[in-house]
Amino acid sequence: MKLPHECNSIGEVRQEIDYIDKNIISLIGQRFSYIREIVKYKNDIDAVYAKERYLNVIRIRRNYAADNKLDPDLIEDLYRIMLDYSINEQLELFKKKQK
Repeated sequence: MKLPHECNSIGEVRQEIDYIDKNIISLIGQRFSYIREIVKYKNDIDAVYAKERYLNVIRIRRNYAADNKLDPDLIEDLYRIMLDYSINEQLELFKKKQK
């Protein structure tokens, strides 16, 4: 992998962006594997929603964004999408677990 300033063409920059995106998506996939696994340890619907955890994750990810000179609002939006999807996924798995 090249650093941005080491790229010599738009093609090289795009190649590096594609490489990073592939890794981001792979990491999101890994994250969702854990999301599906955590349902085993949740005993009720409130645990699935985990409102306090949700808000804490948003707060911490906003800090991570600021630390990396990224827009905290953008990162919050992305995480809210992922977290809401995760909750819906967990709800479905939780319902199946109850049967």
